[in-house]
Amino acid sequence: MKTLQVRFFPLLLLFFLAVKVNCQPPKEMVQVIVSPDHADWLYRTGEDPKFSVMVLRNYVSLNGITVNYEFGPEQMPPEKSGSAVLKDGILEVKEQGMKIPGFSCLTASVVLNGKKYASSATVGFSPEKIEPTTTLPDDFVKFWENAKNSLKKIPVNPILTLLPERCTESIDVYHVKIDNVIGKIYGILCKPKKAGKYPALLNVPGAGTHPSPGDIENASRGYITFQIGIHGIPVNLTEELYQDLSSAALKEFWAYGLDDRDHYYYKRVYLGCVRAVDFITGLEDYDGENLAVYGGSQGGALSIVTAALDSRVKCLVSIHPALCDLTGYLKGRASGWHHFFRDTYTNKPDKIATSKYYDAVNFARFIKVPGWYSWGYNDITCPPTSTYSAYNVITAPKELTLFPETQHWSFPEQKELFQKWLDGKLMNK
Repeated sequence: MKTLQVRFFPLLLLFFLAVKVNCQPPKEMVQVIVSPDHADWLYRTGEDPKFSVMVLRNYVSLNGITVNYEFGPEQMPPEKSGSAVLKDGILEVKEQGMKIPGFSCLTASVVLNGKKYASSATVGFSPEKIEPTTTLPDDFVKFWENAKNSLKKIPVNPILTLLPERCTESIDVYHVKIDNVIGKIYGILCKPKKAGKYPALLNVPGAGTHPSPGDIENASRGYITFQIGIHGIPVNLTEELYQDLSSAALKEFWAYGLDDRDHYYYKRVYLGCVRAVDFITGLEDYDGENLAVYGGSQGGALSIVTAALDSRVKCLVSIHPALCDLTGYLKGRASGWHHFFRDTYTNKPDKIATSKYYDAVNFARFIKVPGWYSWGYNDITCPPTSTYSAYNVITAPKELTLFPETQHWSFPEQKELFQKWLDGKLMNK
């Protein structure tokens, strides 16, 4: 196992991952900066962290203003709050560390000219020892083997439609339709025009309903790329249509059927990822050996799931994975998106039971191939307590590259790093 701590000064750039663009929020005129006294933002259990708080306007530190702050376990009500007036441009706050492995957050805020500005620093306490709250059902493996056997009975039946307007001099781009266990899976296939055998990348999407542009960049570098949607609808339609679906038919799709493990929405999604592998491995120009799956957020979870379900996947990349340790709130700590049991379904045993068959943690237990993982500590969508819950149960070779200050967005450097890692695994570069 290799763990790399990386810190970069924020850049106002875009990072393309999965289908959606995860970009850093625009910088405000006033910046509240919260800095832990450990450069890696990590502490041992029982160790007390100290934070420095600064407030900058036009890159000049302010004095004589009141800073309010709160401290407590991430995603939980604060255990302590206070306020102080900034003197000499900096406020130091020392807090009591956690006694058990986990993460705590200091949030500082100021009000200037009637507008509130805030920032946080979420620090870890022996996170490598975090254990999941979810449990593995006794029939988990059998359940998914039966599901895959049902999929095998259905032909892939691929239908490819060339998209001339998206093709380049060297790359052909197709809209693809294939049969899933229920309905269809649609995606964008990009592959080199030059005859040959190529490694392949399956790009699984972040959450939401949106079109797929296709990964032409990686195809230009010598990969076959297949970027899929999960909802059984074409991925080359208008943005307006996807917005309408998001607000109506597919609103909160992640909760559909949660009371029944056989009819939960994500069963078709997970099997659809396997079906995408079926399609890729059936292409004549696939090299027959080198296939990776990658994605962020929901796509980060789908990368873990696909690698666990399908031995044809050689390696995976997972950025701030969702769907991890879904029962965390039931045990008094943060869990991952969709945050099911924070405010709803807390007394629904059937929904809790179903969640365990779809929790990325339980798939992570069965990963056998190398993986590259990355996230930030300030992520409230996929909190680090949840992502470590999955990472810590993985016994296959794994690398974790941390960008502590990031929330649910990614630096361009993360794409550069995982691209280099994939090239090393699939192209021996």
